[in-house]
Amino acid sequence: MEDIGRMLSKYTDPVATKKDVSDCLKQYKALAYHLDAYVFNDGSVKQLLNLQGTIPVRYKGNTYHIPICIWLLDTHPRYAPICYVKPTSDMHIKVSMYVDHNGKIYLPYLHDWNPLQSDLLGLIQVMTVTFGEFPPVYSMPKQAKTKPTPYPTQSFMPQPPTSTQSPYSPYPAQQQYPPYPAAGGGYSGYGQPGAIGNFPPYIPPGMPATAGYNAGYNPSAQGTGTITEEHIKASLVSAVEDKLKRRIQEKVHQCQAEIQTLKRTQQELNEGQSKINDIISRLERDEQELTKSIAVLKDKDQELERALESLEKVDGIDVDEAVTTTAPLYKQLLNAYAEEAAIEDAVYFMGEALRSGVIDLEVFLKNVRQLSRKQFMLRALMQKCRQKASLSAH
Repeated sequence: MEDIGRMLSKYTDPVATKKDVSDCLKQYKALAYHLDAYVFNDGSVKQLLNLQGTIPVRYKGNTYHIPICIWLLDTHPRYAPICYVKPTSDMHIKVSMYVDHNGKIYLPYLHDWNPLQSDLLGLIQVMTVTFGEFPPVYSMPKQAKTKPTPYPTQSFMPQPPTSTQSPYSPYPAQQQYPPYPAAGGGYSGYGQPGAIGNFPPYIPPGMPATAGYNAGYNPSAQGTGTITEEHIKASLVSAVEDKLKRRIQEKVHQCQAEIQTLKRTQQELNEGQSKINDIISRLERDEQELTKSIAVLKDKDQELERALESLEKVDGIDVDEAVTTTAPLYKQLLNAYAEEAAIEDAVYFMGEALRSGVIDLEVFLKNVRQLSRKQFMLRALMQKCRQKASLSAH
């Protein structure tokens, strides 16, 4: 892919163009890129990158490979590329509303090209769908390119003229064959494998067949080797009917595509409306919860203000009255705990006094013995109170 970067040196956005081309080549292996000269309608020539090769198209249950060429303008992806069908020597262009006689491709996707949403992958996917309904090429069977085999003289079919021209020349060439696209694995004649995409010729109603019995065969014309007025009339009627059918089918497909687009748009709008309604419902619920939280906070704020006012009015707080118990057993446990904690503090400070030389060792040991005995009794009392009150041991 390094040479693509060199080929795109004169493009306005080579990075986006290279990414678009790379993504397309990864998906469609039959395409290859080239740098060639492109001649515009005004005669100007530019060196442009193009993608040439085949794309797979499903038509009537079979897969055909349609040859195409996509020219990328030097302003890609700002403007849509120029696309052509490139038929081989044994193919002919099937002119339709999407392909002209020069093979140029016209699609709504190209007309509505959006550089932010459109890319080559989407373009080729639209081509495969469109060409699956309106094949852009058809193949002529190999018999049409060689001199036809003369009919047997003993056949009950009318003798054709000795000229190499087909006896059914008044009929349009494209109407003699269905618009099958060229593809690998086709047939060069009825039941004979050969050239790509060739199929047995189509015989309009009322025309004599090249072999076998035909219900439209006129015995009165046997041996004359001419075309009757009935044959010409049947051919014209058939051609007009086919043309009208194709026009009606094109209109029907176009209307169906527009209806499908409108249905998808309606579905997207309905889904968007549902999402918006859900968001509005969530916002309303959040607003209600926020209002409730604000009311609770205001109540707590007022309660704190009242508590602060009551505390300001109190002159002093008695520590012994600040802590009260609900039962005499709990009060006994509280007093024992406070006294035991005071003994611990007394032992600590006596040790500090001994270390500083304030008291001697004998006084220290005597008082420590007394305090330790009392501390033991208090701890035993607290343990017993805890058991009576069904509290934990620690």
